[in-house]
Amino acid sequence: MSAPSRFDRGHTDDLMSFLAASPTPYHAVAHAAERLDKAGFRQVAETDAWDGTSGGKYVLRGGAIVAWYVPEGAEPHTPFRIVGAHTDSPNLRVKPRPDIGAHGWRQAAVEIYGGPLLNSWLDRDLGLAGRLTLRDGSTRLVNVDRPLLRVPQLAIHLDRSVNSDGLKLDKQRHLQPVWGMGDDVRDGDLIAFLEETSDIPAGEVTGWDLMVHSVEPPAYLGRDKELVAGPRMDNLLSVHAGTAALTAVAAHGADLRYIPVLAAFDHEENGSQSDTGADGPLLGGVLERSVFARGGSYEDRARAFAGTVCLSSDTGHAVHPNYAERHDPTHHPRVDGGPILKVNVNNRYATDGSGRAVFAAACEKADVPFQSFVSNNSMPCGTTIGPITAARHGIRTVDIGVAILSMHSARELCGAKDPFLLANVLVAFLEG
Repeated sequence: MSAPSRFDRGHTDDLMSFLAASPTPYHAVAHAAERLDKAGFRQVAETDAWDGTSGGKYVLRGGAIVAWYVPEGAEPHTPFRIVGAHTDSPNLRVKPRPDIGAHGWRQAAVEIYGGPLLNSWLDRDLGLAGRLTLRDGSTRLVNVDRPLLRVPQLAIHLDRSVNSDGLKLDKQRHLQPVWGMGDDVRDGDLIAFLEETSDIPAGEVTGWDLMVHSVEPPAYLGRDKELVAGPRMDNLLSVHAGTAALTAVAAHGADLRYIPVLAAFDHEENGSQSDTGADGPLLGGVLERSVFARGGSYEDRARAFAGTVCLSSDTGHAVHPNYAERHDPTHHPRVDGGPILKVNVNNRYATDGSGRAVFAAACEKADVPFQSFVSNNSMPCGTTIGPITAARHGIRTVDIGVAILSMHSARELCGAKDPFLLANVLVAFLEG
């Protein structure tokens, strides 16, 4: 088949636009869906009967999306090639009773989501975005993308030891942002403000999933603009690359040997146990229904899954110049050194030798170098959707990603070349 054009610096420019437009998982999947629509994909409802026609399709559920492309003549037992990722990032999320305040300050009550670097949210201009649910059961995305909230740090004059003893933050007392002044704080003020700014009639909002975000846009950084600083790279960088790769492959996919899939889940940062998380039934249900819609049997489903491979793409740790001793001494992934292959013999990552061979073949086909990552033996190793996907579906899974600094900060840092290097590898992988 004729390979899609290689991604270049323009891909990184587009990533920055995607990050800025996707302050929440709900916005991220909505923008991914828009890109799929433009590429000829169509949304299918989970409540409808599915047909077995060829072409691109996708399912949206909350902050998750699963998209796939069925080439002409695909057999029911045709295996899948899956790019897995997640849409959520650690942040501060609004509580059921958002309106609090003290001493003349109007504040918003927030809860900690995932494992953020808490200090990175201090003294930063914050917007508010998410999903509102109305009385009729419909939902509306909202994004106040301007300085609205701020978590003010205590002045050094009132905490003289902060630089010598370190900053100590109480998650309940010290992270509630201010968003105005006044002693007459009333229940419903924040939601009423969002109704007004979103042209929703007063009192129509009965549910919400809201979170704060930094309004500082992504930017190139460095002497030669060789770095990118921006929010939510963990893990919208992979969601963006997977969407770009899937649409590119679908545009040239007449003779694909596999069915290419993008599965972007929510709730990875807190364990993936939800109906939109990797530990839920979403992916398995979509893949099975795709097999059965094409006239397949349970035997065909088993054959398809047995030949399926998933690349679990998530950001990883680049060697930190100020903390090199925290990394494995012989594994120092560098930014712009190509994607990283994540390995952990205790199955915190799903990669094994056969999976490494699949990834190496994709990198060779794409003419992209790759690096290996393992944790320092004295440090605990993080995990991803990879082991969950492998265990839940019996699918061979390989953990990969892009090396970054400041993971779980409100603003992270990567090399400007790595995003499009990853996208090129994902294209080669999905093509088979």
